[in-house]
Order: sequence, then structure tokens, then C-alpha cells
Amino acid sequence: MINIENLTKFYGNNRAVNNISFTINDNEILGFLGPNGAGKSTTMNMVAGYLPMSGGTVTICGTDISKEPVKAKKKIGYLPQDPPVYPDMRVKEYMSFCAGLKRIPRAKRKEEIQHVMELLKITDVKDKLIKNLSGGYKRRVGFAQAIMGSPEFVILDEPTVGLDPEQVIEVRNIIRDLKKHHSVIFSSHILSEVSEVCDRVVIINKGDIRAIDTIENLEKTYGTSLILHIKVKGSKTKAASIIEMTDGIKEITAIDDEGGNVFSFTAQLDGDAEEIRRSVMSELLNNKVDIEEIYTDKPNLENVFIELINRPAKKGGLMELVDEITPEKTESDEKEEND
Repeated sequence: MINIENLTKFYGNNRAVNNISFTINDNEILGFLGPNGAGKSTTMNMVAGYLPMSGGTVTICGTDISKEPVKAKKKIGYLPQDPPVYPDMRVKEYMSFCAGLKRIPRAKRKEEIQHVMELLKITDVKDKLIKNLSGGYKRRVGFAQAIMGSPEFVILDEPTVGLDPEQVIEVRNIIRDLKKHHSVIFSSHILSEVSEVCDRVVIINKGDIRAIDTIENLEKTYGTSLILHIKVKGSKTKAASIIEMTDGIKEITAIDDEGGNVFSFTAQLDGDAEEIRRSVMSELLNNKVDIEEIYTDKPNLENVFIELINRPAKKGGLMELVDEITPEKTESDEKEEND
């Protein structure tokens, strides 16, 4: 088990991570979600021991990373957002270099290197210089070094960025297989990907945890309203105003520009979905806004994510959920944050 307690990080007077706590269970894949600048990579860097923490503790399988960093880091495999590869090394040389850093016994190195290269399908580029590889291959090389030596805990920060669709599917399958023998924390901006591979998720925004729970429970807890999807052609401003003013529309949660003067709206409903849908259609058509598509569906992780990151944090900096909550901020913390 990996235990994170009251983890905090300051950059000068800026609090990037705010006293957060959560656990990663044995044989669990935990999704770590948040918008850009939420504190995800900072948190993962501290958990990996790459970045010093301003406060709190990180315990990796019973070892405090601050007190016994060498022992703790032996239990960690880490793929950061930018793969830690050396461009002037050949792939096989880099794998051998990483095996030495991880102190894999010499008698087992060849077998282990071959295993991770085959798993990530990089054997065909083993003799190429890393600088000549595509971004997708570089990320796969970085992933290979992360799982080399079979560490108990694997940290994956955006592991599928730059991969083609076929490679993404392969990497997802590898991540699923990892939980048989490892604990995994997995960060991604692709929420459908998180839904497919993760057992639980942590949602973080502006350094505060907003939720910790299973995806199913989150969708039940925060997804009580149906979602209306509307695609229109014409004035975005006019359409948004009409949709927002229609009785039963709780709020517009997303607007996407499809190009060609076509816009897609996502809105939360509060009331009878069929009646609201008819009202929206009528108002749009009466105002000469062309409707290309309109339908309702149940909330998913994406809808929950948008609601949580747009909702103001409570005084304690958390949206309280079933599994865990972190301690409330003290008055001095709040004063310091406001300064």
C-alpha cells in the first residue's frame, strides 16, 4: 500500500499542492485527474521522490521516502510526463544503463531487458539512437524503464501521449496487467481511458482534492441529472442564451466549436428530460437556429469531472466523499493562501 498524508508543496508563496491525503491499495490502479495546473505532476514528482515536499509524508510499501529514500525508490517505477531518456544512447544501451541503475543482478539483466522491450514492442528499434525515434516510441522506451525490475509501485504520468490508436490499446492492456502484481497511479487527460483501466479516481484542482471514489460511485453521487447534448449551426451566442434561459436547464457545462459555424453544447437538466428537450428545440427553431443533433444521456466521468472542477472548493479544500477526506485548512493556512 502507498500512503500519502498531508502532502504540501510551495513554490515561493504559491501553494501548488494543499495538504492532500489519499492511499493507493495493493493491486489497484488509481486514476489521478485534474485540469492543467491542478498539481497532478507536482504531486507525482513528490510521491516518486523526484521533488522535495514542503510538508507531509509519503510511505511506499511501509517505507517513508523522506527517511529512507534509497530503499523507497527501489520500490518505484516512474514514467514522468517527459520520458527520462538519453537521446544519444541506443535503445538497448539505455535499457542496460537503466538496469544498472536499478541494480538488477547482472545474471538477470539480459532476460529482464528482453522482457520489457518485448512487452512495450520496442525490440525492433533496439539498435536505433533514441533521438531518431518518434515521440510515441520514446514514450514506450520510457515506459519500459519504468516497469523494469518489476517495482511494487508504478507511477505513470500521461503514458499514452503521442501514441497511435493501436499503441494506445496495447499500452492500456499493459496497464491493466500491471495491477496483477503492482500498485499503479495513472494520470491522463483522456477520461474514457481512465474509465476503462482505473479502479478508483482522485480528482484534484488548484492543489485541493475534490473527490476520491470509484467511478461508479462518482457518477451516482454527482450524476443525478441527465445530460442534454445539442449541436446547432448559427450564432453561438444566440444559441447559448436560448439554451441557458430555457426552463429546466440547470447549466451549460461545455461548448465545443465543431468548425463551419457549428457548435455543440452540453447542459445539465433539472426536470423532465423529454419536456425540456422539446422546449429547447422549440425555442431554437423559433429563433431561426438550425438544430443538427439533440439527445439526452446519463452522466459519465467527463460530466462528473467538469462539475467537480468548476464547483468552488469547500472551506476544507475538499468535496467530501465516501472513501477519505483530508483535514480542513487552519485559519493561518487560509490567511496565507489569501495573501
